[in-house]
Amino acid sequence: MSQLSEVQQKQLEKQQYRLVGSHSAVKVCGWTKSMLRNKGGCYKFKFYGIRSHQCMQMTSSMYCANRCSFCWRGEKAPVSKEWYGDIDNPVDIISGSKDAHLSLLEGFHGNKEVNTKLLDQMKDIKHVALSLTGEPITYSKFNELVDEFHKRGISTFLVTNAQFPEALDNLKTVTQLYVSVDAPNKLILKDVDKPLFPDYYERLQKSLEILSKKKCRTCIRLTVIRGLNDTDLQGYKQLIEKGNPDFIEVKGYMFVGESTKHLVRENMPEHEYVQEFANKILEYLPDYEIVSEHVPSRVLCFIKKSFNKKQYIDFHKYFENPDLDAIEYSSEKMCPN
Repeated sequence: MSQLSEVQQKQLEKQQYRLVGSHSAVKVCGWTKSMLRNKGGCYKFKFYGIRSHQCMQMTSSMYCANRCSFCWRGEKAPVSKEWYGDIDNPVDIISGSKDAHLSLLEGFHGNKEVNTKLLDQMKDIKHVALSLTGEPITYSKFNELVDEFHKRGISTFLVTNAQFPEALDNLKTVTQLYVSVDAPNKLILKDVDKPLFPDYYERLQKSLEILSKKKCRTCIRLTVIRGLNDTDLQGYKQLIEKGNPDFIEVKGYMFVGESTKHLVRENMPEHEYVQEFANKILEYLPDYEIVSEHVPSRVLCFIKKSFNKKQYIDFHKYFENPDLDAIEYSSEKMCPN
């Protein structure tokens, strides 16, 4: 049984998603296409060395426990507090996802704008962004899925909304782990995320405690919504210190998709506004410094000063031993392909 209704499935297919099995999906990121056209990679390429043309964007679960006002996905991503439907095999998910991803990129063959060298490399997927839609970590075989990706030399970037602390606690490792902190306090978080769980704030707090104990590289992501969550810097300070991440991304909200039904264009900050907000937060976080920014995405990256600007991932070292501490597989230089 699929997690999606027929109407939801048709909506997703129309928007260039490809469903994989009962609960997974793939969609090609715009930055993958951009890099193939020699027009630049995403901020993860600039910040951490992820090669956008070799990155697959997917999820292992379509449902989410929030109805975030800033989410561009809308009703085609179902909301739920608990898993429902079948549970697919991790190997089948990876195989189906890779096939679907490459199928969606077939049209780039013969395109004169495309860099032929990058097009050839595209077939060798090196990274997976588990952040497409839904809450990937709710998949009960998630650790097995990650193991299978790593066996294939594919790095894993996981984004979680901090509403499933038990699943987060059970997570063995990923290459880089993100927790979204969408507001500085309980009241604003309820307004921004519209959570299903009544103890949503306690779940966030617990997830941040768990994040602070993880050995892998960790990151807290703030999505700045002008006039809504760009306040209470002391609140952000407390949450960030509880999570003790290696990195912080301060990113501007984008007025696109379903979010336009809940917010207004004025809520979308310009990059200069995001810069100003980031620098204000930085005053409360003496252990961090700004290491990079990506203007097209309106995002800045903070790094712990103790990392000595080792922002990039040494993928070769990581795959030799995925149990290394975060700083041990971090590098000042971008890892060669």
